[in-house]
Formats: sequence, structure tokens, C-alpha cells
Amino acid sequence: MTRQDEQRRYHHGELRQALMEAAERSLRERGLAQLSLRDLAREVGVSHAAPRRHFPERQDLLDALAETGFTRLGATIRDAIADSDEDLAARISRASVAFARFATENPALLELMNAAKHEPDTPQITRAAEEAFAPLVELIEEGQAIHALQAGPVDEIGMILYATVNGLAIMVNNGLLDTDRLDALVEDAVAQFLRGAAPVLSS
Repeated sequence: MTRQDEQRRYHHGELRQALMEAAERSLRERGLAQLSLRDLAREVGVSHAAPRRHFPERQDLLDALAETGFTRLGATIRDAIADSDEDLAARISRASVAFARFATENPALLELMNAAKHEPDTPQITRAAEEAFAPLVELIEEGQAIHALQAGPVDEIGMILYATVNGLAIMVNNGLLDTDRLDALVEDAVAQFLRGAAPVLSS
């Protein structure tokens, strides 16, 4: 394919999107270690040099995958509780199940996302991660406001819920739990979390 052919085939960012989609497939099917810009160029049918117009280094591509992964996760969580008139417990449960399903459907991507958000040179990924979990943070704040959840640092309370749900997802990904048990187990875990995080009533 000539340079002119490449420009006609992938213009206005279409090459970037094609590379991102191919990279996520490679990540899902072959793992992080096997992901290379050269292989992706071959898969989408462009020269080996073409991907570097969008991703000068392999790490640039990985960072982009992590950022868009958090964007998708946030949309998934928000969609789960959108236009819902259910009570607080039901909404927290729906948001948690949405996260658990994302984690089990995209295990390699989520591993990449979690690693990238702690890198000091990727503030955009940190922001994307915060935005992804913002709906759950808001639900916890709502619970505190109506005294359904104890007062205290939201991050600490949320970390308990995150660790529990993420742990169940990891067990599914490692074959220790059947996928069809995930939703019910997450719902049970959320119920236990809410009981444990409820304000202590004075006698």
C-alpha cells in the first residue's frame, strides 16, 4: 500500500481508531507482552511506520488504551444507574455489578488500566479513573447525607467496596468462581457492605 493509499484509507483519525481496536483485540487474545506496533500495523494493513504518527512509542498506545478503558468503564457504570428511581442500595448494587461485569469481560485491559493509573507521568489516566468511579463516589456521599452510611472519608469507605467487588471479579477471571454466579455474589457483597458501613446507633 502506498503512502497515498494509506492517507485515503485512514484519514481524520480513522487510523488511530483502527489501531486502538486492533490493540484491544490483541490484548484480549494474546496478552500485553505480545502487543507490538509492528504487528498492529500489519493487521490493519498499513506500513510499519504508519502507527508512529499517532503513537510514537508503544507506551503511548498503552496509555491511550488505559484512558479510553476508564472512559468506557465510567459510561458503563453511569448507564447502569441512569434514570433509576430505585433506592440507594439498589443503585449501589447495580453500579457494582456493572463494574464487576466490565472487569470479567475485559481482564487484560483492566489490569493495564490499574497499572497505568498509578504512573506519575499519566495524569490524564488518573483523571479518567476518578471520573469512571465518580458515580459510585456520589452514591456513597448520598448515603452519608441521608445517614444510610457512616460518616468518614469517602475514599476509604469506597475502597472497601471496590476491593470486595474487584476481588470477586478476579476470582472469576482466575477460574475460581463461575461467571454465572457473579451478579448474585456481588449483590450479596454489596448488601453486607451496606450493613457494615451503616452508622452505629447509640444505645
